[in-house]
Amino acid sequence: MLRVPVLSKSGLPLMPTKSSRARRWLKEGKARVVYNDLGIFQIQLIKAAGEKTQPIVVGVDPGKLYTGIGVQSAKFTLWLAHLQLPFKTVKDRMRQRAMMRRGRRGRRINRKVAFKLRAHRQKRFDNRKCPKVPPSIRANRDLEWRVLEELTLIFPFKTVTYEVVKARGDKGFSPVMVGQVWQLERLEAFGEVKQVQGWETAQIRTQLGLEKQKHSKGDAMPATHAVDGVALACSTFINYGIIDRHSMGWRGDVTITPAPFMVIRRPPVSRRQLHLMVPAIGGVRRKYGGIVTRHGFRKGDYVEVTQGSKTYRGWVSGDREKQVSVSDADWKRLGQFSKNKVRLIRRSTGLIVTATKVAASLSSRA
Repeated sequence: MLRVPVLSKSGLPLMPTKSSRARRWLKEGKARVVYNDLGIFQIQLIKAAGEKTQPIVVGVDPGKLYTGIGVQSAKFTLWLAHLQLPFKTVKDRMRQRAMMRRGRRGRRINRKVAFKLRAHRQKRFDNRKCPKVPPSIRANRDLEWRVLEELTLIFPFKTVTYEVVKARGDKGFSPVMVGQVWQLERLEAFGEVKQVQGWETAQIRTQLGLEKQKHSKGDAMPATHAVDGVALACSTFINYGIIDRHSMGWRGDVTITPAPFMVIRRPPVSRRQLHLMVPAIGGVRRKYGGIVTRHGFRKGDYVEVTQGSKTYRGWVSGDREKQVSVSDADWKRLGQFSKNKVRLIRRSTGLIVTATKVAASLSSRA
């Protein structure tokens, strides 16, 4: 049975409750519905109640293109997520930005004069010795942080289990390893951080009877990455060790149950650019990028559009002089609609969250 997150009267997250009990509380006026940026159905108690909680753990399986997250208690699987990371988008845009910068510098320099007389800008400081996280890697880890930060307002977890990568040879070749130590230090803000290696995750997954899809890892389904997030979270409740003087085995107990599954990504909105790559006729480049539209909407706003007998729901992705572009969760344009037919449902949260209608099952034997 699915569990519904509960907030206390003061706004502190409590232990999730049964959906039937949540419905009864709402019907009796003992609770009200509250909203969060992850789109998880949640209630808040109107009267003060006990605030005792049980251990809840969040497991994070980081990757280069996708990250799996699972929220687990000893008796229930509470939430699953598949994060589509912005690695490729940020990498391509950084390459494009560098290309445009070189183009501007090339147009500024008069190559007809001697080299020593050209208007070369001297370096202001040596920025090649400062250790930093590459923008594409930082964007990946920031999306994980954004989701975990929102989860602290929904579930009372105090432990994060993070899968670490240990590669042989050059440690800088793996995008998952780059910035790993930096991310682990940041996660300490949420509480205790436990590190689990990949082979340990596989052992726990096998012990729990969880099925993992190892091909087509881009499929937005629990069996690709979210299953590892659950296995990582379960590592807090079970472990392999000494049972008695004569044997080794698995200790502890945990139960895997169906849970809500969501796919989360950043809206791929282009930042405001100085100019386009190719000038228009007459040498004038039109404005490109930015968040604000000319009709009062922001890119990433969740809206509803009515056109004739059809109704669409999607996210604002652009605008024209009298129209607003609306796209679906995959950022494919549904159409361009008159600004008068677009109704705002929710302001942009910087996240695009799509949920499955049926609770996800991980096919556990436990």
